[in-house]
Amino acid sequence: MSQSNVVRLDSRSNAPAAWQTLCSRADLVANSGVVAWHDGAQVALFHLPDNADGEQLFAIENRDPKSGANVIGRGIVGSLKGELVIASPLYKQHFRLADGSCLEYPEQSLRVWPVRLNGDAVEIAVA
Repeated sequence: MSQSNVVRLDSRSNAPAAWQTLCSRADLVANSGVVAWHDGAQVALFHLPDNADGEQLFAIENRDPKSGANVIGRGIVGSLKGELVIASPLYKQHFRLADGSCLEYPEQSLRVWPVRLNGDAVEIAVA
């Protein structure tokens, strides 16, 4: 499974990541989002089992920065300019799943967490 956001975060820090279970593999919906609660924030999890780059899993903030609504987990997964993105269901802006940056509005971004499958557990890295 590709974990591009794990590599990006781990390369910035010398501290080892601690992993916390958010849900199980059975809770995931292929090519769609589900939302879990972590430390006061909603985390949208996107499972792409049949992606061209192999099975991928992403954890990204659920709160849309433009509207303030917790709706990113209901967005549509797609590809723009060669990047995997999630389209916000309200204002339709696109966020890169790998790093949370917004294609249309560079000043907007979503937090991302390193994420992995550990057996049947879906885990995110926490500081």
